[in-house]
Amino acid sequence: MSQVGAGPAARAAIALPREMGRGGAELVPMLAGVPLFRNLSRRHLKRVASLARMRRFAAETPIVRAGDAGSAFYVLIDGGARVVTPKGRARKLGSGDFFGEMALLDDSPRSASVVAEGDVLTMTISRSAFGKLLRSEPALSQELLRTLAARLRSAEKTV
Repeated sequence: MSQVGAGPAARAAIALPREMGRGGAELVPMLAGVPLFRNLSRRHLKRVASLARMRRFAAETPIVRAGDAGSAFYVLIDGGARVVTPKGRARKLGSGDFFGEMALLDDSPRSASVVAEGDVLTMTISRSAFGKLLRSEPALSQELLRTLAARLRSAEKTV
């Protein structure tokens, strides 16, 4: 699913808590559970975690909007959200779920909106920061291509 930018109030990034440590290394276990990153080495996961920013969204705030430019990938740290497609289909997301992974790789508009159902804390990774990482780590690019290809094959089977 693609992602869309939120309004200025909802977008306010918060600093990682001090207890998170330098570079967000405490995010590594969570990233390892995200299918897009599941097969990456610990070293690569640390590099990805170092790019992460935490963002809070208030209840009923759009996190991303269908049709907007996608510029970030999100992992729900705490709280729930609902995905709503332009055709009106809805799906629930909870802690550990992710969305917007395609925004890390292309400039396509978001394919659905995601709205916070209550107060939500997300981890975000911007496309520009992730692009720099991919250029400096070719092995990471190859692993992500394998992961995305597997997800595409799986999605084709369910259609």
